[in-house]
Amino acid sequence: MQDKLSLMIPGPTPVPERVLLAMGRHPIGHRSADFQKIVKRTTQQLQWLHQTKGDVLVITGSGTAAMEAGIINVLSKGDTVLCGDNGKFGERWVKLAKAYGLNVQVVQAEWGQPLDPEAFRAALEADTAKAIKAVILTHSETSTGVINDLQTIASHVKAHGTALCIADCVTSLGACNVPMEDWGIDVIGSGSQKGYMMPPGLAFVAMSDRAWEACKHSDLPKFYLDLAKYRKSAHADSNPFTPAINLYFALEAALEMMQAEGLEKIFARHARHRAAAQAGMQAIGLPLYAAEGCGSPAITAVAPEGIDAEAMRKAVKEKFDILLAGGQDHLKGKVFRIGHLGFVCDRDVLTAVAAIEATLQDLGLHKGSAGAGVAACAAALAQG
Repeated sequence: MQDKLSLMIPGPTPVPERVLLAMGRHPIGHRSADFQKIVKRTTQQLQWLHQTKGDVLVITGSGTAAMEAGIINVLSKGDTVLCGDNGKFGERWVKLAKAYGLNVQVVQAEWGQPLDPEAFRAALEADTAKAIKAVILTHSETSTGVINDLQTIASHVKAHGTALCIADCVTSLGACNVPMEDWGIDVIGSGSQKGYMMPPGLAFVAMSDRAWEACKHSDLPKFYLDLAKYRKSAHADSNPFTPAINLYFALEAALEMMQAEGLEKIFARHARHRAAAQAGMQAIGLPLYAAEGCGSPAITAVAPEGIDAEAMRKAVKEKFDILLAGGQDHLKGKVFRIGHLGFVCDRDVLTAVAAIEATLQDLGLHKGSAGAGVAACAAALAQG
């Protein structure tokens, strides 16, 4: 049966019909009064989602564009930064910072393990000269299914007094609580194809007052990603360059859906789906990759012992038309990942677990009792 593909990956994520229909409208002029109304409305909605009264800027681009913009707008040549690296995306920010000539110190953890907040505290307290200008880390490490303790790390950054806290919240924003102002985060980057329930194409950068003060002195090269331009335009309900107009239509519709559900219910839904996916996999006899208690609410990484994860993913796709994510870099073939982020409901998670279990039975690789995964998943969903 065609056109039944189910996306159970960490992005792109499923898109609601209401959002797709909004995108199908005829474009309007991006300098028109009608578009200005949409910019004003979505700006307020984005502030609600980020739990801030500060600027949340929209860039036509990916989550990586958001993070690059956040970094290059608050730092200067030769600045020292402290980067957390415990997966593919933490590794990416180390590479990005080095590409701009920053002096990069790294707090590292093995893939599958969370970053140690104490390591950040020790490094920041040892910096009596206040040379560290920013701490950069990924909140939800998509490559490994690990959620890092952003709240505690941000508190250590705040105690330092000089460094800014720059957070990649690409797969955490809209999946779990990220109160920007309460936690004292200075820069948050995210992307539309994750918790926003939209197609790829929009990037979001939230900036604190401290970040804007640093922006005044930043001398790293920038033009399209110059956030001062975006801020000036945003205050006039506009955009400095031609925006993805139809994605703005989608953004407004998606954020209206999120506001109708409410933040607490959104976070609870994602936590319930994490618990259900984890319970299902463990009942089948498949070990989780992320350290115990550190699983991301957006994605569950599974490390099946003695099973080719890529072959299993292929079989699930061919038999059930459900797309799971594979392992990255050295984890290819060793890990598969179940996305439960954005426009995902209980049925989707239960169906994915059932498909994985049925596939393993078909391949003669099921290690538990028949139906144990589905039963455990259903029980976890019922508890939620």
